[in-house]
Amino acid sequence: MSTPKYSLFCMGNPLLDMQVRNGEELLKKYDLKANDAILAEEKHTPIYEEVVNKHKVDYVAGGAAQNAARGAAYVLPAGSVVYTGAVGDDDLADQLKAANKREGLDEVYQVKKGEKTGACAVVITGHHRSLVTTLRVAEKFEKSHLSSPAVAPLIDGAKFFYVEGYFLTHGVESVLELSSKSAAAGKTFVLNFSAPFIPQFFGAQLQQIIPYTDIIIGNEAEAEAWASATGFPDVKDLAGIARSIALLPKSNASRPRIVVFTQGAEHTVVVSADNADTPKVYPVNVLTDDQIVDTNGAGDAFAGGFLGGLVAGKTLEESVLAGHALARACVQQIGPQYPWPKVNIL
Repeated sequence: MSTPKYSLFCMGNPLLDMQVRNGEELLKKYDLKANDAILAEEKHTPIYEEVVNKHKVDYVAGGAAQNAARGAAYVLPAGSVVYTGAVGDDDLADQLKAANKREGLDEVYQVKKGEKTGACAVVITGHHRSLVTTLRVAEKFEKSHLSSPAVAPLIDGAKFFYVEGYFLTHGVESVLELSSKSAAAGKTFVLNFSAPFIPQFFGAQLQQIIPYTDIIIGNEAEAEAWASATGFPDVKDLAGIARSIALLPKSNASRPRIVVFTQGAEHTVVVSADNADTPKVYPVNVLTDDQIVDTNGAGDAFAGGFLGGLVAGKTLEESVLAGHALARACVQQIGPQYPWPKVNIL
């Protein structure tokens, strides 16, 4: 049987989101910020049981790169996108597979028997979301899976690669393998900063991957964290921060690096290394408060629409606007989901 050929190969931590609303008390009790993403420490362990026992929980397929991959699959023809990460052989993994199937995303999980699939407590307050992740088996992903007979041909066949920054907390070897292969073959490697703690505490790992990265996506908080961590003078100068990242050394110099910073409902800033002193600004078509259901997954939806645009051969501007359109559709759903029947985003 011939191997299917996917244009976009994504890798990340597959998680099931356990989402609760009006979580002000949870923020206080577990010392959480309203709009943040963290890895669970010991003090956070009880939150997963507490949300189930004391709150109405929406279970939604999560994991940053998986959300973005489902978004890209949503806007592209069937069979365009494949995703990998490590899951257990449990009901959480089954829920993830069902959500992927609905959006047309294929997966080649590394399944570890007897292990638990990762989970993320999502505490919603107003239009903010606080993410508390327990990676469980997701952080046991092995680089050897990428060279397995089921996965290696898919990597060889893909033209675009997308990895979440969260993966760098445990899987830098795997990301290095994928990004360096992509650069050597003249393909497009896209990395998302994912959360402020990645540039803040995993700068060394980022610095290993950035030379092989063609496009970097982040939001204003992640840009600020990068600026603080690297000593950039003005942590609020998004265009300046984007320029400094775009101009970092690059392995495949024939393709200028592009940096994309979103700011929620504010405009998106894009800087390309070949025109670094002329940042481009794309306004967001703002929704009214009553149109927004919740913002969990909005950044991943932007990434999914943006990737979908790139894979479909759209211009950079059209791809940013596709990102805006999918994020806009996502925030009108519960969690990182997309409207049905399908809306044509491109």
